[in-house]
Amino acid sequence: PVRVFLRSTTKYWVRTEDVSKVKYAILKHLPVFLQKTSTGESDSQLTNSVYFDNDQLELYHGRLDKSPGAIAYRLRWYGAGDPKIVFFERKTHRDTWTGEASVKERFIVDESEVKQVLNDKYPIDEKRKEMAKKKGATEAEVDEWETLVREMVQVVQAKQLVPTMRTQYMRTAFQIPFDATVRISLDTNLCMISERGYNTEGGAKWFRDPEKPLEPNEITRFPHAVLEVKLELGGANSEPPQWVTDLQNSGMLYEVHKFSKFIHGCAVLLPEYVRSVPYWVDDASVRESIIRSGGGRILVKSDHDTGVGPGANEMYNHLLPFGNVKESKMDVKGRTANTIDLIETGEAKAAPKTTAGTATASQYYSEADVTDDEILYNAGLQGCCEDTCAGWLFPFCSGFNEDTLAPTSVQKIEPKIFFANERTFLHWLHSGVTLYTIAAGILAFASDTHSVAVHWYAMALLPISLGFCLYALHLFLWRAEKIKTRIPGRWDDSRGPLILGTILAGVLFVNFLLKCREIRKFNYAMAHEL
Repeated sequence: PVRVFLRSTTKYWVRTEDVSKVKYAILKHLPVFLQKTSTGESDSQLTNSVYFDNDQLELYHGRLDKSPGAIAYRLRWYGAGDPKIVFFERKTHRDTWTGEASVKERFIVDESEVKQVLNDKYPIDEKRKEMAKKKGATEAEVDEWETLVREMVQVVQAKQLVPTMRTQYMRTAFQIPFDATVRISLDTNLCMISERGYNTEGGAKWFRDPEKPLEPNEITRFPHAVLEVKLELGGANSEPPQWVTDLQNSGMLYEVHKFSKFIHGCAVLLPEYVRSVPYWVDDASVRESIIRSGGGRILVKSDHDTGVGPGANEMYNHLLPFGNVKESKMDVKGRTANTIDLIETGEAKAAPKTTAGTATASQYYSEADVTDDEILYNAGLQGCCEDTCAGWLFPFCSGFNEDTLAPTSVQKIEPKIFFANERTFLHWLHSGVTLYTIAAGILAFASDTHSVAVHWYAMALLPISLGFCLYALHLFLWRAEKIKTRIPGRWDDSRGPLILGTILAGVLFVNFLLKCREIRKFNYAMAHEL
């Protein structure tokens, strides 16, 4: 039957030297989950995935651009040696802001039937009857399976898909059986292999002969392990478990937003076919492996002004975990960006739980037997720069934090956020213009015989109206920077409205007192005249 996965997935890079520590941290909460094809000799299993695409790399560019409905088409099998059971899988991207979720669908065939599927000769009607009789599938499940198979068979013919890229790695999966709330996979010894350059023999061959040697430009070995945290949250379980958050902030994980093995392999091994490349190829830690695989043409020169490529690569330069060739950050710790560093010996345990800070990987590992309440992790997700008046007045200044941190978590952005920021800017600007109009009207209609307090009241409102306009511009630029960097945390300002509101209320209160004083004087004068 068709299996559909609706998950929220976050991907991280893990240094090779931290793999054992990460495994230990996860095993405290989740057991190793072995596939049915696993021999049980190891906690990891060799996994091969052959991705299909056409000569224009249509699927690659669709996935890179995150176009609505963009698909990834792959054939996957587990274990060493030639495949016996093959999973046909289709991943479809959908924008979360539309209310839809990306989905992965798959069905299983024997290896001998792969050619039939690829050549549109798969006996769907016979298999349908077999599913209904032998496997006891319901009518709805059979219909769903048939729809998926026909769509995947059709897309191969319509888009002229052929084997393009192969990923190979040792996968360790962690999951509580029959509970997919939290599922974690750790891929080590990752390499990408080009599937171009050999005769497919009409679909009979759909992956390279493992006996034949590979040229250096036909394989790229990734320098890090890749960790995927997959969450199925809903209803009462709207927040991830605390231990997952602790692991994310442990200093061992480097989040790489929307990282894809397929996209990375195509960009590095097929540089002459790609029109654009992902932002993470400019990361200093993967540069050497890319050059070694002959993909240097997609990289900027080492003496480049910015150290990153143009366009989106330059815009998202701050998302590179280890910096670029110009500003390498190979020694930074993986944690949420712009958090306070409290990692000196003994300081974490002495500090209160509510202090904004994070623990290092060594600290997390050495204190693995301590209860979670005794270990310090980030609770506020706000940078130390923003927690000071200077940081609020100068939001683009980040020099207050001397410890350079790798951005390992990013906020999801919906298109309406940009318009909401503009709308807020216009509302604040409107308030400032309204105050200015009131002040100008008071000055224009107040005669020389009127009380001096009226003129002082109007003159007090003028700088306040100017303050509203300047604050509107400040808030707009500050929040635009937040949206650009997508750093998690509060995107509202709790100081500005309080300061401006207090000043305005103070002026109004003083004017009220002066008016009361004038009324009292007037009543006193009228009483004496009578």
